[in-house]
Order: sequence, then C-alpha cells, then structure tokens
Amino acid sequence: MDTSLALTRDMMLVLGLVGFTIAMFMFERIRADATALVVLVALGLTGLVPANQLFDGFSGNAVIAVIATMILGAGLDRTGALNRVAVWLLRVSHGMEERLILLTSGLAGLMSGFMQNPSVMALFLPVASRLSGRTGLSLSRLLLPVAAAIVMGGGLTMIGNSPLMLLNDLLVAANRNLPSGVATLQPLEMFAPLPVGLALLLLGLGYWRWLGQRWLGQAEDKGVAPSRTQSYFARAYGIEGDVYELTVTAESPLVGMSVGEAEAQRDAPLLLALLSGNEARLAPPADQMIWVGSVLGVMGPRDAIQDYAQKNLLRLSARLRHFADLFNPSRSGISEAVIPPTSAFIGKAQFQLQLRKRFGISLLAINRDNQVWREDIRRMPLKAGDMLVFHSIWTDLAQASESRDFVVVTDYPKGEHRPQKLWWAVGVFVAAMALALSTLVPVPIALMAGAACMMLAGVLNMDEAYAAVSWKTVFLMACLIPLGWAMDSTGAAAWLAQQVLERIGSDVPIWVLEAAIGLLATAFALVIGNVGATVVVVPMAINVALAAEGNPMAFALIVALSASNNFLSVSNPVLAMVTGPAGYRSRDLWRTGAPLTLAYLAVVLLVVNLMF
Repeated sequence: MDTSLALTRDMMLVLGLVGFTIAMFMFERIRADATALVVLVALGLTGLVPANQLFDGFSGNAVIAVIATMILGAGLDRTGALNRVAVWLLRVSHGMEERLILLTSGLAGLMSGFMQNPSVMALFLPVASRLSGRTGLSLSRLLLPVAAAIVMGGGLTMIGNSPLMLLNDLLVAANRNLPSGVATLQPLEMFAPLPVGLALLLLGLGYWRWLGQRWLGQAEDKGVAPSRTQSYFARAYGIEGDVYELTVTAESPLVGMSVGEAEAQRDAPLLLALLSGNEARLAPPADQMIWVGSVLGVMGPRDAIQDYAQKNLLRLSARLRHFADLFNPSRSGISEAVIPPTSAFIGKAQFQLQLRKRFGISLLAINRDNQVWREDIRRMPLKAGDMLVFHSIWTDLAQASESRDFVVVTDYPKGEHRPQKLWWAVGVFVAAMALALSTLVPVPIALMAGAACMMLAGVLNMDEAYAAVSWKTVFLMACLIPLGWAMDSTGAAAWLAQQVLERIGSDVPIWVLEAAIGLLATAFALVIGNVGATVVVVPMAINVALAAEGNPMAFALIVALSASNNFLSVSNPVLAMVTGPAGYRSRDLWRTGAPLTLAYLAVVLLVVNLMF
C-alpha cells in the first residue's frame, strides 16, 4: 500500500457518510433503515457509486438469502414444529434444570446456523415460556443462555447471520480494487466458518454451564404460562380481580361518553368488552360510544368495581350473562409480547396504532426497564424491548402477531396453524439446506427454492410469506452495501488502514493486528449494529491485511464474526428480545457478557488462524 496515500475529496465524503451513519444509529434521531436509505441516496447524488450499481444491493445474494431464511423459518413456525420441540426437551431433560438449559441452548444454537438469529429467538420465546411453565424454571435463567447460543451458533454457516451473509458480497466487491499481483478473493463456501462456529457454540454452552449462571444469580421468576397466568399478572403488574358486567342506566354519567373517555376517568377499572345493541366485542375501540343499555365488561377487585358502579349509576352483575363466551379462557385471555428492534410499532403510541380497532387487542400495561406503567399509556411511545400486556381473543392475537411487529411470549392456544403440514415443512427445510450444501446451485437460489416449495406445499400462502419478511432488515442491508463498495472504490478503506498501521506499527505480529480489527468491529457493532459494522470495517480490514502481508480472507472473516460479538447491549436484536420477558437489566448483561465477549474474540482469533 502506498504509505503516502492522501485524503481526497471522495474519501472525505465517504468518511463523512460513515460518521453520519454512526451518529444517527447512536442517537436514533431517525430510524436505522431510514438512515440507510438517506446514505444510499447520498452515495448516488454525489456520484460515489455509479447510478447503474446503486441499487444492486437489493438484488444481492445476502439480501435474497435473508428473505429466504425468514420465509423458511415462518414455515416451521406455522406448522407448530417448535411446540413438539418443547415436548421433546421436557421428556429428555427429565425436568433437570442444567440439562434443560444445555439442551435448549444447544438446539437453538444449531438452528441459528441455518436461520436469521432474530427469527430463531422469536421461535424459541414461546418454547422457553412453555418450558418455564411446565418446570417452574425461571425465564431469567433460561433466556440469556439461549440467546447467547443463538448468537454463537450463527457462525456455523455463511447464512447464520447477516454479517456472514454480507461477507461474500463484500469480498467480490473488494476484488475490483485489489492491487495488481494480489490473488483474487474467492467467496467462502456454505460451511467455511463451521470450525469457528462449533468452537464458539461449545464455548457458550460451557460458559453458561459452569460460570454464567453463577454471575447471573437466582433471579425472580418472571415467566408466564397459562397454568399460572392470573397469579403472575397480579404479582408482576398489579392486574388482579375478576370480570364483571356493568349495565349502563339512563341516569349514568357515562351515557354519551366514548370508551376512551370512560377509561380516562379516575379509578376506572380495566374496560375489556362492550355490548352495544346486539354486538358484543372484546377490546372496543376508544371512539366507540356508550349508550343507555350498553353493557361493559370490566376487570378488577370486587370492592373497587362496586364503588365504580355506585358512583356512575351502573347495574352490577357478577354473573357473565353476555360475555361468558368471550371471556372463556380457551378463547381469550391476558398475554405478554415483546417489541423487537425491527418493529413498525417503535416510536408510536397506542392511540396511533389503534390496537383495538385494527386488531381487537387491549393494551393493559407496559413494562420498560423493570418499571411497570399502567396509567396514561395511551400516549406513551413504544421502544424496542418493551414488554406489552395484552387482553384479546387468542385468534386475534395470533393474526396480529403475524406482522412480526411484536413477539408473543405467553404460551397460548394459537389458531390458523397447519400441523398437518409439519413433515412437508421439515422436509422442505432439510432439502433446501442439503441443496445449498451440495454447491450444485448458489446458496441464495437453493434457499429461495425452499421458500417457493413452502408455498407450493401449502405450508404458507403468499401473504404469510410477505408478512414473514422483516423489510426493515432487508432495507438496512441493501442500502448499506453500497457504502462498503464506496469505502473500497474511493480508497477510504485503504486510507483508514494506513492510519491504523501508523498508530499500531507495521512490525507488530499479525495476530495483534487481527485482535485490533476484531475489537474495532465489536465496538462498531455496539453502536451501529452488526450490518453497519461489517460494511464499514471489512474493506478496511482487507487493506490492513494487504499492507501487513497478512491473509485478507482471515481478516475479513474475523470482522464478520466479531460484528456479532455483542453480549453487552440491546443493540443486538436477540438480546433486545429477551431483556423484557426475563427482566434483565444492563448490569446483568455487562456482568455476564463482558467475559463472554473477550472469550469469543479469543476463540475467533485462535480458530481462524488455525484455519488459514
């Protein structure tokens, strides 16, 4: 590399866009996918990426593979395959805590090698809830080991996580700017990172078996299952009491009020149902009016309901004459759901989402950072990791959850599943993976063939396949890929590599440079996520390797693996999904995650150097 490499205008523009991306991801002034789209447009307007290549990221192998794996995972979920997994885990573990955690974590880690990490976590949240409910094992002792195994198992294959999916596209792009005489970088095969992934998965299982659980401690059980729903919600959220019917009389001040206005009254109980005319429904919309003869289905302690009825001139009936069918536990009930980082609900309040009108769901409480909010939640903007408490009909909840804007943690009776298609789903999934492994066709084609077969076999319909895809993730990847190309083509990556070598020194051992690059990728991932860290650091790592006469493939693979080395922050989507259900705090993540982060990097450096 030319040690006199000068900083050009194009380099400064690219580095400025990198800085803008980091700042926006850190402070969240605009959404991450919107930030990526702004960066993509800026690359086109400034000419840093040619117009005929600007949108190639949307058809890139990485993006297609991500879409296909999401659809394949939805097919397994639709057939109830994971419910059978829960039964099997209970049987083979014989109720022993250590064995149950080990088996559940190991299975989740293996599955994460073939599916996107957040998708695997979404599948395993209800499984963990069922296991917790059947055994009494605290979710707080189960979910973090499972989440860590999913992150580590993502290194088993090139489709296990987004950074590894992106890596081959970045390697191909780097070939355009390699110095003369340097061998072309070849894309890695499907199971190229398998030795590293196995070592990491074994590290994670061993860590949680002997060390991690001690540091996590015996936390309070925050799990919820149908067998203990009522006592759990009373203890965790103060939601207690029974359901009563209140008939509105002609003298009642509620006449002419909307449901929203009635709920806003001081000491108003939970208003869960409304009979108006001949129509009875759960989760009545806030703008629905209350008239003489309307019947309210409310929940609360009997004394409080009696006081409310007397104050508002309502007739109290302890017997459910109108709502008995609606409140049947097999048909409806209370549930918990967590907001994932890809949710469209983030930043929006209940009144904007219109959960009752659109989905038939009542929001009863929000648990954020172990603080429960029950008052004034109608205008409270939602955040990633929030735990929401719903009351709904189970089939309405199942239908609403298909959007993936929230992940239901409670194990509840689900409708619209196709258990009769179980073996079709499993067969298609295994065949797609076998085809990808065979190298007869490129991996994205093999995976998309599996997704198409899921629909041809009737496991999913086309609308369900669309709903299974996290389009936020797709846009984030597709829009940031050209930023990596610009890093390479403008020489910004080479300039950064030069600065790194000048400060560290070119005479240090190669493994020191690899460790520095790995730590940099890990630090970037904490701030801008694993996709952003991969796009920014891989081009620089390749240039550092060329300048130091190291192996650019090894450096690039270390970056892709290190970009997932995040056990400290909810910027990792997998951790964001478990902090709410299990009640983890930041100090829990740091206490257990810091040693694991260092051990992860050490294993990556050791095994990658043995491989290359």
